[in-house]
Amino acid sequence: MLDRDGFRPNVGIILLNQRNQVFWGKRIRTHSWQFPQGGIDRGESPEQAMFRELHEEVGLLPEQVRIIARTRDWLRYEVPDRYIRRDARGHYKGQKQIWYLLQFVGQDWDLNLRATNHPEFDAWRWNDYWVPLDVVVEFKRGVYEMALTELARFLPRHEQRNRYLRSGMRAREGGTAPELMQPTATRFNSMMLKPGMELPPGASFDPNPQGRKPAQMQAEDSGKNAAAPSVLPAKEGTHGD
Repeated sequence: MLDRDGFRPNVGIILLNQRNQVFWGKRIRTHSWQFPQGGIDRGESPEQAMFRELHEEVGLLPEQVRIIARTRDWLRYEVPDRYIRRDARGHYKGQKQIWYLLQFVGQDWDLNLRATNHPEFDAWRWNDYWVPLDVVVEFKRGVYEMALTELARFLPRHEQRNRYLRSGMRAREGGTAPELMQPTATRFNSMMLKPGMELPPGASFDPNPQGRKPAQMQAEDSGKNAAAPSVLPAKEGTHGD
């Protein structure tokens, strides 16, 4: 089903996990990765097509996701001739898409790439939100950028993390860096945290619960290093990613 300009109506799906990472699928028997997408059948609404494609390609049911937002208008991309079947050349031009941003409310093991007898993907992973722009096939990049940009403002916020960030911002606005407002022991303990651990303002963490307090450890370290000359690290050059 093509429109008068040769574009096939289609839906694209951006599926988010709880960390705002996006589902990224590897097309079966290829090295190409993309978001789930598929054509809208005659008589289907874009939303109906989205739920059908979600099950066919990823194995999820409507109750396992929540619709966050969709693009306002159709987004179009043209397909190069080398990717078009010979019998479709001359009248098929590309795809026009409505994109949906979905929140996945299930578990990773609910994903099933073999939900039908005609799977689209044979591997998948979670990617950071903007990573697909760097790796998607060139002719889809413009549409991906438009869809991701339009829907980015609807990304769910991590309230706990944002609360800490807002507290830090208020401290900066007051003219004092947030780390200088914390007690010495709290600052020292924060440096001892394992990667991935966060402390809210005013909290403390004891890295050595067997009796030696951070202040004592600092005093000992200060005595050991009192005579040592201060050496500034060499400044490293910067380079692009």
